[in-house]
Amino acid sequence: MEQMSLSFPATRTVSGKSLAGVVGSGDMEVLFTADQGKSLTVDIITSVDNSKVRWQALFDRIALTGNLPAGHMQIHDFGATPGVARIRIEQVFEEVSHA
Repeated sequence: MEQMSLSFPATRTVSGKSLAGVVGSGDMEVLFTADQGKSLTVDIITSVDNSKVRWQALFDRIALTGNLPAGHMQIHDFGATPGVARIRIEQVFEEVSHA
């Protein structure tokens, strides 16, 4: 298991909490809690060693959309593909956008 933390400038504020995925599914779980800060902090626990570059690249691509809300995100990854990871992350962002 590898643990890492990433931080990105937030481009918007939202409110609430959201959850996407189920950690026991063999996939991944993403929990997001909004705050009124100026950054998105991401704590990742993953079963895939040496994956910080992959996670950094994924969030860099998402940041290009201008869609990073301020808050704290926890990711519990058990080998999800980058496509599934992006879907789960976008699901929590969508949910808090409508809170």
